[in-house]
Amino acid sequence: MKWTTSCRWLNRSSKRRFPTAHRVRLIERDGAEGGLAGAIIAGANASSADVFVVMDADLSHPPEEISALLHPILTNEADLVIGSRYIPGGATPGWPAWRRFLSRVASALAYPLTGVHDSMGGFFAIRRECLFRFAKQAAGFKIVFETIVRGRKTLRVREVPIVFRDRARGMSKMSLAQAIRFALAWLRAIGRRITEGKAEAPPLPAQRLFRD
Repeated sequence: MKWTTSCRWLNRSSKRRFPTAHRVRLIERDGAEGGLAGAIIAGANASSADVFVVMDADLSHPPEEISALLHPILTNEADLVIGSRYIPGGATPGWPAWRRFLSRVASALAYPLTGVHDSMGGFFAIRRECLFRFAKQAAGFKIVFETIVRGRKTLRVREVPIVFRDRARGMSKMSLAQAIRFALAWLRAIGRRITEGKAEAPPLPAQRLFRD
């Protein structure tokens, strides 16, 4: 089995420093259609992997936790595994109070729709089938939230604790436009929950993944 790590920050000079043995590929897109979610889908379309790991390449997401994200999927215990800041063992050291407050509020608003403590995070592993089934229409950078809402109880979700540190490079993607986009996605999700009631998508087939 193969898997791909999708990074959100990688420039040409850093790519050239990697030997070809590391199988690092840089996909450049014209424009920003779909935002981060569109970039993730583009990367997935360019890969034949069965499982994808999505993470920031600015070192705010701990690479040493990748194996913890993959394990529940490889043993068929989960379809989506989230690196969570808000379960026991998780933390956000060094964050200012306002940032911690906004993140907590957003996660609290999402909880009734997702049942997870940190659907606002961007460090996660997901089965290929689930990504294309539930996230292909997602937009912006809250792809985990939209994936869980679309998958509802059909999608098996697990959280593992991570320590989210301040980025070593790059800038935050948070902006007023992104906040408005999340608010609209939240309202659409509420509307679907009300109109669809308890209807669920067909169950996913059980699949145990092994490394070749």
